[in-house]
Amino acid sequence: MKAPRFAYARPASVAEALALLAEHKSEARILAGGQSLVPMLNFRVAGPEVLVDINRIAGLSGITVAKDHVRIGALTRHAELERSADIARHLPLLALAMPHVAHPAIRNRGTFGGSCALADPAAELPACALALGATFVIAGKKGERRVAAHDFFKGLYATALAPDELLVAAEFPLPKAGSKPAFGELARRHGDYAIVGIAAQGSTAGKKFSGMQVVLFGACDRALHCAHVERALEGEPATAATIDRALDGIDAHLEMRGDLHASAATKRHLARVLAGRVLKGMEGVAT
Repeated sequence: MKAPRFAYARPASVAEALALLAEHKSEARILAGGQSLVPMLNFRVAGPEVLVDINRIAGLSGITVAKDHVRIGALTRHAELERSADIARHLPLLALAMPHVAHPAIRNRGTFGGSCALADPAAELPACALALGATFVIAGKKGERRVAAHDFFKGLYATALAPDELLVAAEFPLPKAGSKPAFGELARRHGDYAIVGIAAQGSTAGKKFSGMQVVLFGACDRALHCAHVERALEGEPATAATIDRALDGIDAHLEMRGDLHASAATKRHLARVLAGRVLKGMEGVAT
């Protein structure tokens, strides 16, 4: 397959990129890593009038540690996140997730912002952003605005980004002392999109669960908090038995969706099995 005809623009600044997006609106597509977009073009799932290549814009990549947060630029490559000592130290949940993102060749080109802006329901990074309480920084003609992760992801491949806006970064609050990560996913082959996945963050200090964030991905129209599970764990003993009781309601208020890989019922079963495996593997959980 070959991509349809399109115009190509390579802005040198955020302002130039925004001007192009304002001019072409929904007929423009941002080209960052291109690891999802290029196949979509070749299969003619996408057919924009113009590609806006943002790879030459300075300041859109990199990892910066501030006093109370870690900022990740939208053009930061997956491989940079995977190798970063700062990510491993301050956001270990991301470090756990990165080896599951596709394959090394994809991680060398794919970008953090591209993954989040695409909002694939089976992608790892949106789930981690939710579990860690990230805030997305969005540039528009009126300046920058910030959107919390739970408001950013709207549904299947849908986000809070307007056609004339550009995702420039995300800011992750530094986890509280004692907070621990847990991550796992089930896929047909390593590197495939997850059939179901769990990204979790919380504390087992004092042998009790607190501040638990449990996010399910791959099973609904977007990554979502398992709010019932989070409430059932809060303040309870950090034991396997507590987790088993909490998981009785893992799909409460969540609409599981079947796909080519598994039915909704299968995903519901796998979600419970995987969540039990992941949460029981958290540091500090007694078996």
